[in-house]
Amino acid sequence: MYSPVTRGSGRTGWSPGFLVKLVLIALVDALGVYAVLAAWGAESWGVLAAMVALLIVANWAYFSKRALPLKYILPGLAFLLVYQVYVVAYTGYVAFTNYGDGHNSTKEQAVEALLVQNERRVEGSPSSPLTVVADGDTLGFAIVSPDGAVQAGTADQPLEPVDGASVDAGRITALPGYDVLEYAAVLERQQEVTELRVPVSDDPNDGSVRTQDARTGYVFTSTLTYDAASDTMTDTTTGVTYTPNDDGQFEAADGTTLPVGWRVLVGLDNFVTAFGDDRYAGPFGKILVWTFAFAVLSVASTFLLGLFLAIAFNDARLRGRRIYRTLVILPYAIPGFLAALLWSGMLNRSYGFVNEVLLGGASIPWLTDPVLAKLAVLGVNLWLGFPYMFLICTGALQSLPTDVLEAAKIDGAGRWRTWRSITLPLLLVATAPLLISSFAFNFNNFTLIYMLTGGGPRFDDASVPLGHTDILISMVYSVSGLDGTAAKDYGLASALSIVIFLVVATISAIAFRRTRSLEEIA
Repeated sequence: MYSPVTRGSGRTGWSPGFLVKLVLIALVDALGVYAVLAAWGAESWGVLAAMVALLIVANWAYFSKRALPLKYILPGLAFLLVYQVYVVAYTGYVAFTNYGDGHNSTKEQAVEALLVQNERRVEGSPSSPLTVVADGDTLGFAIVSPDGAVQAGTADQPLEPVDGASVDAGRITALPGYDVLEYAAVLERQQEVTELRVPVSDDPNDGSVRTQDARTGYVFTSTLTYDAASDTMTDTTTGVTYTPNDDGQFEAADGTTLPVGWRVLVGLDNFVTAFGDDRYAGPFGKILVWTFAFAVLSVASTFLLGLFLAIAFNDARLRGRRIYRTLVILPYAIPGFLAALLWSGMLNRSYGFVNEVLLGGASIPWLTDPVLAKLAVLGVNLWLGFPYMFLICTGALQSLPTDVLEAAKIDGAGRWRTWRSITLPLLLVATAPLLISSFAFNFNNFTLIYMLTGGGPRFDDASVPLGHTDILISMVYSVSGLDGTAAKDYGLASALSIVIFLVVATISAIAFRRTRSLEEIA
């Protein structure tokens, strides 16, 4: 399959199986090379090294006869490393940094951003005839200097002389390497043009060219100057000098800081904030208790209801069992996020189906009262989760050994005794791992909380946007600032994610150990 084959004419060719493998590995190599080049362009050396290593291993595994087992497990291992190990490791790294608003980039990028954000037009600076040009989809400026020389550049490429340009009455009409935009095209991209800045040189302190009318360019320079030798930032208008501090910011002698900083390691500060800062410690305790209660009650309620229905519909004397079973699993066929949105509308206080139709126009605050909102979350999750438990309990009941049950009946055991001593232990052996996974799923059931209540109603005494139905994972989402209700703080959010991981891992380990004891008893 992996080597040339001899045909009847004496010629050799490749087997179809080998050709398929060759095409697949070529596609994988093409994708890998693309990822390597992208990582090279982004200067992400860790990702680049990992991709090169994966490509080497993939080619060796699929072209070597000695790596047969690896051919089957390599795709799973690669996805495990990329989507699990790397994500967990990167989250752990971010948890020990100040990554967030004001600290999004490296120090070099922060210096450049500070210089750009504090640019002002140089008073008395001469204006230059300006033409908007494009290099593909990238906009740029071309100017005619006082000595008649033509220079052009983009946001990423400083101005540089261009030979062979055509100039008519001080205006550039043609420029080698660029397309001169017509007036209509400039109007279509007017906002991009007015926001564009083209550096004068490689030195950020030299400023940049900007325009407001797409015809005249002016030199803007920053009121801040950066001295790389002393690693200081100086405000030329006030004379104040800022030096780097340990928090990844430029700080003056009086303690004031510049708004843009950079990522630095902060040790355990994020964990201290999560457990020691009153803004987060108080809500964190309440949310932690509710998260455990929500996960445990969700698993218990869905399991008990699913088990009850499985027992009821497993009775051979019940007519129409197939119809009933089909109806029971219908909620499981609806996407969870869609079902949560539907219930959010039906439980609306003013015009929801539950209040208006079922309760005759009542005005019950199902989603705005703290207690009722929690009951609503548990009720909706019961409706969504019991079909799954019904399916696994049905399968477990139908797989029980009949000879053991018959032996218990012969020994004189009643129904309750048989259920308690034989059926239930055997059932738990089969379903316990699934109950553990269900607990882990509900512990991180972000979709239900976000779509049904949004974490609300909000805590009255909290200064952060957290609420009574928030669980830890939705708290992480709010703290991260991705929903736009708070400043972004990826470091603190990652620290909370690590806490969630440790909690779930600990409980799962204990539960699996308990499952092994059940197997020994059974």
